[in-house]
Amino acid sequence: MTPAYLKLHESGELAKIRDRLIGGLEKCDLCPRNCKVDRAKGELGFCKTGRYAAVSSYNLHFGEEPPLVGSGGSGTIFLTWCNLGCIFCQNFAISHLGEGSEAGPDELADMMLALQKRGAHNINFVTPTHVIAQIVEALIPAIERGLRLPLAYNSGGYDKASTLKELDGVFDIYMPDAKYSDEHHSLKYSGAKDYWQVCREALLEMHRQVGALVMNADGIAERGLLIRHLVLPNRVAGSFKVLDFIAEKLSKDSYVNIMEQYYPCFKAFMHREISRGITMEEFKEVLDHAVKVGLYRGF
Repeated sequence: MTPAYLKLHESGELAKIRDRLIGGLEKCDLCPRNCKVDRAKGELGFCKTGRYAAVSSYNLHFGEEPPLVGSGGSGTIFLTWCNLGCIFCQNFAISHLGEGSEAGPDELADMMLALQKRGAHNINFVTPTHVIAQIVEALIPAIERGLRLPLAYNSGGYDKASTLKELDGVFDIYMPDAKYSDEHHSLKYSGAKDYWQVCREALLEMHRQVGALVMNADGIAERGLLIRHLVLPNRVAGSFKVLDFIAEKLSKDSYVNIMEQYYPCFKAFMHREISRGITMEEFKEVLDHAVKVGLYRGF
């Protein structure tokens, strides 16, 4: 399947999208934080990122979902900083402490092309929300130098629907988290009281653009939505409500990775209710509910 962004590039529309997004940095409202700082001049808002993106690492990744990994791996670019403040983040050195180095558009393009050359099935941007303007800026020289892999948008789910609409046709695969369905917990653990409202709107827009996950004959993802939900201790994530929304408002064909690997790290030990891993009973009740509401793919 030909990546969707090639049509945008050929028509000249991708350059227009780039210009609008780069312009949006000047009084930044590209994510739900709406910091309104001038990132084009190096001012920093919640995401601590100015004009250029920072990258922690890039490599072939074999720990993602099977439809992304295949035999060649997912070409993963870990972007530094984040627009969420999850106190239990397992990549806190990257998202909270800023581990990484600034990369301009040509350097980001080099990374994409290097991963393609190494046999990646896709280019997987991890935590792209706060640097989407920089990604699109780098995409154009990457295309001109031969990039032909599908792009995956691997976010925390705190994505502004209006910004996602600007990206229609850029990404073939969306991979958001659906973290919480309770505003008290999303504020307490991620600093985002409106997380569930924002996430629902984002999921609807992502699904409108790409639909349910489509794989080729080899089981490799070509296009579509893949949703991740991390089960948290003591029902903190509100998992049942998250799954109800996916089944009722998106599609029962949705690919949902219900994840059991939570373990307390970073500042999680400061909160007793999330200071332990989940039990098998907690995980199983979420799986059972997914089946109950008609979901069947990805878990």
